[in-house]
Amino acid sequence: MSNSLSKASFLVLLCAAMALTVGCTSTRTKPASVTDRSAGSSSSSESTPPGYYRVKKGDTLARIALDNGQAPRDVAQWNTAANPNFNPNLIEVGDLIIVKPPAGARTSKPLEVKAVAPDRADSVKADAPKAPPTKAEVVAEPGIRLSWPAKGKVTEEFNDKNKGIDIAGKVGEAVQAASDGNVVYAGNSLRGYGNLVIIKHDNTYLTAYAHNSKLLVKEGENVRKGQKIAEMGDTDTNSPKLHFELRVNGKPVNPTPYLQ
Repeated sequence: MSNSLSKASFLVLLCAAMALTVGCTSTRTKPASVTDRSAGSSSSSESTPPGYYRVKKGDTLARIALDNGQAPRDVAQWNTAANPNFNPNLIEVGDLIIVKPPAGARTSKPLEVKAVAPDRADSVKADAPKAPPTKAEVVAEPGIRLSWPAKGKVTEEFNDKNKGIDIAGKVGEAVQAASDGNVVYAGNSLRGYGNLVIIKHDNTYLTAYAHNSKLLVKEGENVRKGQKIAEMGDTDTNSPKLHFELRVNGKPVNPTPYLQ
């Protein structure tokens, strides 16, 4: 009798243990939910207010400024004024960055060019009847005329992947400002551009000069059309060349129609 009770007790305890094991196991078949804060912060469901940009993976402040037609130091100043703890060297995915000048904010001013009396040759040209422009002279958005920033063959034209034109050359050859303006960036923090110079010509136009071996100008410096601003190189690329971009309100456009 006692043996029968012992066996029965053993079976009850065994069944209880198995039930407990199954119960614990069933609660782990579904993994615990994990919130990806970085992914959520950059979700398209979050709206971005006008005048702001929401940081994405791989962004830098210089890149954000270039893509919005602004000087990097202006963007840094606007955001620092709004948030004293803002660090331009430490931005995170999902952060909102001010990319349009707030009311009363100062911006980097392009070089003001004073009118110069034309010489006799210019007077003769001005008095002569003008021939109708050819198709090659038509510019998509009139307002700026650019000189060629380097001598050499264009090895890649503007396209969906190439936001400017590539001009082949030799290391050390001159890179010149395509028009009068103010240097708003001179450095190498934009991945894929190497040593880069960005010039602001007015509130609409920026030009960028990439892959230089040596930079000859500094941020804040005024430059003249045709002035040597850098030496051609192969930084962040596989051969010596100048990558030249024209930005209209931050948007890359084909610079070729603007070049003379």
